[in-house]
Amino acid sequence: MASAGRGEDRPRPRWQDRLWAIGAIALVVGVGVRLLMNGASAWPSAVVGAVPAAAWIVWWVRRRRVRDAGAVGAEPADVPGMERQILKGGAAPRDPERRRAMAALVDSRQERLRRNRWWAFPMLALIFFGTSALWFASGSVAAGSLMLALAVVFMGWLTWYNLRFDRRLSQMRSRLQG
Repeated sequence: MASAGRGEDRPRPRWQDRLWAIGAIALVVGVGVRLLMNGASAWPSAVVGAVPAAAWIVWWVRRRRVRDAGAVGAEPADVPGMERQILKGGAAPRDPERRRAMAALVDSRQERLRRNRWWAFPMLALIFFGTSALWFASGSVAAGSLMLALAVVFMGWLTWYNLRFDRRLSQMRSRLQG
């Protein structure tokens, strides 16, 4: 529920941001994947196996929000709205406290994004392209070609998304400073 002090600088939380919704989505996806892999008759084990995974995802998201909120001086419920405001290129908040929290979140996200870039991209490229090479080496041209296409598409998308997110963070930083 939105607080009484919520204004245009503090957008209302969406249902997708609530922990119960994240848990329900994780549970549905987990059960669906397990049913696709094991067949429809395995639904009890699919549910039993997906419940701990969904609980872990909810715990992990909550822990991340609480840590981010503590680091930037905001409420945990405000972190998803601030991230969405950054990604959509929204205007900088007018409230000085919200500007400071937004600037701290931008700095935190950009530092984390750039810190892991040097090893994460080569490691993912090695995994995807190496798997493709192993399929080709084993004589399976179809699987190797499929894996190679998947590697090119996934690495291209990941590079585009990473650069886009970094650009949006830089744009928000300049709006906060200006």
